[in-house]
Parts: sequence; C-alpha cells; structure tokens
Amino acid sequence: MDKLNKQIDYIAQDKPSAARKFKSELLSLINRLAQMPYQNRRSIFFEREDIRDFIYKGYIIVYKINEEENSIEVFGFSKWTAKF
Repeated sequence: MDKLNKQIDYIAQDKPSAARKFKSELLSLINRLAQMPYQNRRSIFFEREDIRDFIYKGYIIVYKINEEENSIEVFGFSKWTAKF
C-alpha cells in the first residue's frame, strides 16, 4: 500500500479529486478480483499460474491467488513503461 499511497499523493498534488477517484476505483476493482481471480493474464514477472497482473490506467498490480483462503494478496504496484 505504500507505493499506492505515494502515487495517490503525487496525483493529489495536481488534482485532489482525481486522486480520490483513482484510489476509489482501483480499490473497488481489486476487491472484485476475488470473484474471478484468474481473469487477468499470468504475471510477466513470475512463471506461476497463481500470480497475475492486473492492469489499470497504465499501472500493473501484481497479485497472488490464495485458493486455500479464497483470497488474493496484492504485492506489487508499479507504473508500466515500455522500454525498447
């Protein structure tokens, strides 16, 4: 959550209402992931079926599916950048 909060603070410097909307929408979408956790692509960072990448407005949210607890664990949040 630290990276998310830093990004929210950064967005809020320019437009506080956009920061609140970004955070609210993102958290709502993350909460819905538990219903269909495999809907997103397998992570490009890990070669495991239970780790997925959720992309939202240019950000990659990496999460692990915990089937035993019927939950997801978010552990990565970064801005996507293309490097050629």
